[in-house]
Amino acid sequence: MLSLASSTLLIKPVRCGDGIEKCAPPTGSGNAIFYVAIYLVALGYGGHQPTVATLGADQFDESDPREMASRTAFFSCFYFALNLGSLFSNTILVYFENSGSWTVGFWASTGSAVTALLLFFVGSPGYTYVQPFGNPFTRISQVFVAAYRKIRVKFPEGQELYEVAPSSQSSIRGSRKILHTNNLKCLDKAAIVTQNDRLGLPNPWRLCTVTQVEETKCILRLLPIWACTIMYSVIFTQMSSLFVEQGEVMDTHLGGRGFRIPAASMSAFDICSVLICTILYRFVVIPTTSALSKNPKGITELQRMGIGLMIGMLAMVAAGVTEIHRLRNVSPGETMSQLSIFWQVPQYVLVGASEVFMYIGQLEFFNGQAPDGIKSFGSSLCMASMSLGNYFSSMLVKVVMDITVRGGRKPGWIPEDLNSGHMDRFYFLIAGMAAVDFVLFVLCAKWYKFIKLEENEEEEQLGDEHGPDRIV
Repeated sequence: MLSLASSTLLIKPVRCGDGIEKCAPPTGSGNAIFYVAIYLVALGYGGHQPTVATLGADQFDESDPREMASRTAFFSCFYFALNLGSLFSNTILVYFENSGSWTVGFWASTGSAVTALLLFFVGSPGYTYVQPFGNPFTRISQVFVAAYRKIRVKFPEGQELYEVAPSSQSSIRGSRKILHTNNLKCLDKAAIVTQNDRLGLPNPWRLCTVTQVEETKCILRLLPIWACTIMYSVIFTQMSSLFVEQGEVMDTHLGGRGFRIPAASMSAFDICSVLICTILYRFVVIPTTSALSKNPKGITELQRMGIGLMIGMLAMVAAGVTEIHRLRNVSPGETMSQLSIFWQVPQYVLVGASEVFMYIGQLEFFNGQAPDGIKSFGSSLCMASMSLGNYFSSMLVKVVMDITVRGGRKPGWIPEDLNSGHMDRFYFLIAGMAAVDFVLFVLCAKWYKFIKLEENEEEEQLGDEHGPDRIV
């Protein structure tokens, strides 16, 4: 839709939008098709990105240590592949679009989507498919309702909580049992057996199993960690927004005075950093740290995320320092700084290195810590973090401008003319917020309790029946 709309309705005259020739204003129908198309992209991305990560993780048996190592490698390969595609779009496609060939860029993206779909269908017969476990929102709602109904019930001494018959399988079809934890004990009341529960069949809105309660606890424990990752997404968002604006007012010439580097193409340094750091992490960092810590993973997912947040903070500091030097190299009456755009390389490289630790760590952590029945929910948290980071970044820019403009007497930190503003202060503000967020992240990480699944003691056949319910 975007390709067709661009060639027939949006880009008139042809090859406009190259920075020289302006495009004619789009029609109402052209605007409508454009927004429907880009929201379809967002809808498809929201469905594809979390589930393809979950499907990939499902190909590995968690009970086999060798396959678990391969599963860890999969997330690195997955993010490597994402950035390999981004390298093409942020260099070759950006070059064509900056020259006015927008339709060529959109058709190339369409072709890549068709190719990906065909490859997916070719591999479909060989995939391992995990059957759905039912609606998790219903199970979670049952825990809250049952706990509320028994809010005045006291924990009986000597009586354990409700669980299904001896088996590694829980009441959630296809899901393993989760061992009981002592935090968030208020939810444990949903698994207390009262006299009324002993009469007839258990009502799931009054009595829940330990596994069902622990599934709800897992989600609640993940949320503080997830909330701390939103600040990192604010940092990541600057790469496609303020970094580009900063680069547009720098010297973009390469070598002589002929070829100009599109400011948006500088993200290629970020992508190259991701590709190189992914390889280094896989073949250098993991073997070294695993030998020192005796942990096969090297460092834990939470440690990786913390390191990523710190490197992201350093990227904002580097961007602020670059902006200070850019402002010092602006001649009076000039709009462009004489400072080379290659001064931006360190901030892009640092963001790329932070991605390897933060986003890959996020994928592993949320997918690994989500119970069997809600694996895709865990992967979706990563995408939600990115989306909220974009919204929070926009809100932060607006708030900062409202405060720093001061009734119109001053241009503010991020005015239209960046040479009259102080974007460096905004970068340092984000770095300071990231430092506070890091402290909160460490506190949440120390509080977090890892999920503990009941180990299989013997091979069991998965079926609809799990044996009679019992009170233990």
